[in-house]
Amino acid sequence: MENMIKKIVDADNEARAMEENIKKEKGELSQKIDSEAQAIYDKYMSEALETIKRNDAAEEKNAAQQWEEVKGKQKSAHIKLQSDYKNNCDKWVDEIVKRVIE
Repeated sequence: MENMIKKIVDADNEARAMEENIKKEKGELSQKIDSEAQAIYDKYMSEALETIKRNDAAEEKNAAQQWEEVKGKQKSAHIKLQSDYKNNCDKWVDEIVKRVIE
């Protein structure tokens, strides 16, 4: 009978030891998963930030190019308006005066 109780106690102790080992492994695996997840997140965020930097530079270059095009068109229109004014100023004044008087 004592032998049977001893076997039961030994089996219980062995089961508890196995349970402790499993809990320890679970904790280690959980930490490993957390660290790998953090590494993946950090890598993704680093790549995303690099992509954002590249896109920002490209967008700034594109915006500057568009701004220069708009400035060029505005300057061209301004020059044309000044030329039209110089060429037609007297004619326009005469026409306005003529229409007011009539």
